[in-house]
Amino acid sequence: MEHQLIIIRYGEIGLKSKTTRKYFEKKLIKNIKNAFKKEKISNMIKIQMGRIYVYTNEINIAVKVLQKIFGIISVSPAVETKSNIDLIAEKAVEILKEKIKEKQSFALRVTRDGKHEYTSQDVAVYVGDAIVKNTKAKVNLTKPDHTLYIEIRGKNAFLFEEKIPCQGGLPLGTQGTVLAIVEKQETILAAWYLMRRGCNIVFIVTNKTIEKTLKNFLKKWFVEPQIFFIKSNKKIKEIILEKQCEAIVTNHTINDNNFINDTKQLKKQFKLPVLQPLITMNHDEIQKKSREIGLLR
Repeated sequence: MEHQLIIIRYGEIGLKSKTTRKYFEKKLIKNIKNAFKKEKISNMIKIQMGRIYVYTNEINIAVKVLQKIFGIISVSPAVETKSNIDLIAEKAVEILKEKIKEKQSFALRVTRDGKHEYTSQDVAVYVGDAIVKNTKAKVNLTKPDHTLYIEIRGKNAFLFEEKIPCQGGLPLGTQGTVLAIVEKQETILAAWYLMRRGCNIVFIVTNKTIEKTLKNFLKKWFVEPQIFFIKSNKKIKEIILEKQCEAIVTNHTINDNNFINDTKQLKKQFKLPVLQPLITMNHDEIQKKSREIGLLR
């Protein structure tokens, strides 16, 4: 069974007010389209009732890209049908008949949004009976060999087998602008945490080696670079005013002997709050996370 689309889920966006949620959704869709454009992935995007649907013929590549987009908590390659219960059963049998082997079991996880002539339990029973008749498989709700999710939303139903975790957070560009003075790779990690929270980052670099590392890293995360090669504090202050930076991010941790004095000095120099997302992390945790996000090999 070939997947027809990708279901995109977001978390915190759904908790916002109606106006804010629409703004965040538009920003997220824009970020997705920009990333797909860079990777030359043809697509069509729809949004409906708290879900974003991406229709593309390049499902596997698109999933990998979406896993690097901030604001998305999970994605699912899926097939689509109408919310008619017989059509849902037909599609479910078609999917699992290809997958279930002799003596294997399955479970259905059904959710429903909208008005229908049936309940979620009705769907689970009806579709489950059809699968049993066509595959001879047994139902196992605790440790199934195969799990099929059925998400019914209005006039349509979506069937999928996995929820692939993504980065979560907030869409890039929905929060303020933060300055990062990058002298070490750890500062890039600290900036990544703020990008994940929706902040635009203005990077100041002090040497060409770290600039190359930074550009390669940002490219992996589909972030448009705002990088300035500057050493003087006067120039940095000019950039802060020009880009309307609202805070500075540093790589300090609680284990740094001078982090209190360094923080005071930065506040005095640039008149901005200092953000320290790595403050509770130790060296091993920083290294592990850096490797996880592709900053270190």
